[in-house]
Amino acid sequence: MRYSIAQIADALDAQAVGDTDLVVTGLAEPAQASASDLALASNAKYADAIAEGAAQAALLWDGAPWESLGLRAAILPRRPRFAMSRLTAMADPGQGFGAGIHPSASVDPSAVLGDNVSIGAGAVIGPEAVIGADAVIGPLSFVGWRARLGPNAHLREHVSIGAGVQIGADFIAQPGARIGGDGFSFVTPEKSGVEAVRESLGDQGHATGQPWARIASLGAVVIGDEVEIGSNSVIDNGTIRPTTVGNRTKIDNLVHIGHNCVIGEDNLLCGCVGIAGSVTVGNFVVMAGQVGVSDNVTIGNNVVLAAASKVLSSVRDGKVMMGYPAIEMKTNLEVFRNVRRIGRLMRDMADLKKAVSKSDGSD
Repeated sequence: MRYSIAQIADALDAQAVGDTDLVVTGLAEPAQASASDLALASNAKYADAIAEGAAQAALLWDGAPWESLGLRAAILPRRPRFAMSRLTAMADPGQGFGAGIHPSASVDPSAVLGDNVSIGAGAVIGPEAVIGADAVIGPLSFVGWRARLGPNAHLREHVSIGAGVQIGADFIAQPGARIGGDGFSFVTPEKSGVEAVRESLGDQGHATGQPWARIASLGAVVIGDEVEIGSNSVIDNGTIRPTTVGNRTKIDNLVHIGHNCVIGEDNLLCGCVGIAGSVTVGNFVVMAGQVGVSDNVTIGNNVVLAAASKVLSSVRDGKVMMGYPAIEMKTNLEVFRNVRRIGRLMRDMADLKKAVSKSDGSD
């Protein structure tokens, strides 16, 4: 990284003040910043730490008193946190993957590679796979038979893309992501105890133990543009139709998306989210960490599911849900408040019983 303050401000569509020709070569938190770093102090609570470091320039907040902080220059974006997106991209040195095809990579002769594709050591590209221009296939990654990756896809190390998976442009997969494994689909010759419980909500009836027969997954996975998948996350193939993930959806680490799911656009699925099979999720949905969603339910648009919520039934558009089972957050918080009052209510009731008992005895 080597940019002038003016160049950075222009890229961020932000205001540059002071010595805008000053050049910075790195980013740093204020207290650790050297004279050549751009200190990151996006709001006033970080400002005092600037004096602890040696920064001459900083990314501050709109209207910040930069001169009083002893700086030679500053960048004042309207929304500092959003500016961090572009700024960190400018500073990112990448993973150091080399250009071209590594000698130890295995590329099937029938695979089609776009221009400027990078394929790392030990990677495997299967028959009839299609890799878009400027894509990066990291070391020890796998792209299966007839899989398709759009332009500028970036697979880190140890990523697996199964046969027939279709992925759009600007895709990012972190280490260990697995896309296109078979769905967890098994069935018994006769109605199982689990099926009976679902119908009765508690009684297995006359069901007995039976062996499970496997249902093959024929549907693959289809992923849109600008989707990101975190480390060790998995997306299962559909049974007949594909499992789908819409444009610009971002998926954190250790997330599981089951077979036949339809995940909409611009969603944020945080760490350890688990979505069972045949779930439909709308657009602009946020699922916080450890959310679990039962199979065959529908999550509407603009829904927020608080951390560790367990969704057992469908959720309408715009709802904010919390708890197990998930209910509207304001109701859930009221339940918590009422639970905390139980001890006091019980003590009050005991005191009342004593008072009534004494009153009855005196009569």
